[in-house]
Amino acid sequence: QTVRWHIALQPWASPTPSLNYEASRFLKYISTSQISCEHTNLNSLKGYSETAKKPWSICLDERFSLIHRIRRKQCRLYSLGLGNNDNQFELSMANSGCEVHRFDPSIKSAHIQEGRHLWYHRLSIDWRDPNPAIAAHKLHSNTKKLGTVLNEFGHQKIDVLKADVESAEWKILENLILEDVVEQIGQLVFEVHIHWPGFEVSGNDSTVVRYWYSLLRELELKDFRLFHTYKDLSKPQMFLKKEAFNASSCYTLSWVNTRWK
Repeated sequence: QTVRWHIALQPWASPTPSLNYEASRFLKYISTSQISCEHTNLNSLKGYSETAKKPWSICLDERFSLIHRIRRKQCRLYSLGLGNNDNQFELSMANSGCEVHRFDPSIKSAHIQEGRHLWYHRLSIDWRDPNPAIAAHKLHSNTKKLGTVLNEFGHQKIDVLKADVESAEWKILENLILEDVVEQIGQLVFEVHIHWPGFEVSGNDSTVVRYWYSLLRELELKDFRLFHTYKDLSKPQMFLKKEAFNASSCYTLSWVNTRWK
């Protein structure tokens, strides 16, 4: 299998590159469900309270595997975060019998187990593994790619990958696509930030938006379908540092891998 180094960029949205056209295409894309999902929260499961600060929506329809794996207590959630205290979703999934792994570099110990189903790991999931030969990378020795962690933990599959990584999500998503790790994931729930390009995403504004859009189209090619979009109106209305396009700076997007029946 050949290694891919770059995602395939979609054609421009207009004959000449234009931020207006790119932005409207991208915002329409993330606001349009590609598949309907009737059951998108854990209310029906025990131990769930409605105090979650954000709607981390998962698809619990019978035609997909997640609800069946939850019932059999065979599901696994990976949660990527950066010092975020809102762990209601993780607790709910653990209470439902799922094996929950939360990765956060701000955790006090390397590995902490809370209860039967919940583990905390002092690890930051990144789009690259640190190079031990580079002194600066030694600072990031608790930074790893998701594929590396899956191998080290001996996990073949993740039923749900939740990510709230404050603008590292674009490069992490690119890494998951390029290394085919995304095919080991049943559902993705990502908070995406669009008030600036994101870590190590370069180019002018229209180029950045084309890249974001192309990434999400790659997910579609991998049989992921968007079923829920939450526009966070509590965040500034900013799109690439401009108050434009009636866009929030933050959206939570949920996809289901339709190959996982």
